[in-house]
Amino acid sequence: MSGTCTIIIPIFNEEKNAANMAKSIREMYPDFYVSFMDDNSTDKSKELVEALRDPKINFCVRNPEERGLAASCFQGILESKTDYFMTIDCDFQHPIETLGRMYTEMEKGYDLCIGVRDNRHIMGFARTAGSWTFNIMADIYLMSLGKQGSPDVMSGLYAGRCDVFQPVIKEHFDELEMKGWKVLMDLLKYGPRNLKITSIHYMFEEREHGESHLNLNVVTTSFHQMGRLGKFMAKFWIAFKKC
Repeated sequence: MSGTCTIIIPIFNEEKNAANMAKSIREMYPDFYVSFMDDNSTDKSKELVEALRDPKINFCVRNPEERGLAASCFQGILESKTDYFMTIDCDFQHPIETLGRMYTEMEKGYDLCIGVRDNRHIMGFARTAGSWTFNIMADIYLMSLGKQGSPDVMSGLYAGRCDVFQPVIKEHFDELEMKGWKVLMDLLKYGPRNLKITSIHYMFEEREHGESHLNLNVVTTSFHQMGRLGKFMAKFWIAFKKC
């Protein structure tokens, strides 16, 4: 391997998945570092991960006053000391084999590699409709800013260059949507216009254990990332969910 890589995993009460996720990644990619960015879990996630005693696995308990999945990811990117960072969920819905495929793309010289879900319909009608609506509006909004879009701007699976995105996060830190889940949207929104972007396609899996933390507030804050248009769409989404 050439470039070094940190796998960032935002986590909240994932004791049934965390240790297995860490072991699976380290067994498949022994050169990768794994960084759990904990959103103040109240279960045994920390104890189970630290029991692995792996020097390449870090479990970061974050400031309780700065909660949010996006905040966890941004902090993880800023603290990465490798060439590349990748984010992946802790519930095995993102196949671990995709990490190797993204790494291969990053080694080709790309700044950002986005995982595109080929089967978003398994999330159910409401979430799928929300995903497609958000993606269409996000592409229009990004285009208005002269920035590039993505076939799956709501993806939680992506890889990037630390030397490209760490300065972006630092410069726009106060403007980032910390309470939302869609970090990728802000990376595209505030990143350079000439980003070298590629993508890989994968099949979204069913959650292995536990329950999804996605709720109406999460979707609403995601729409807020698109300025006035987003705030209008947030109101539309709330009304749609109540129908």
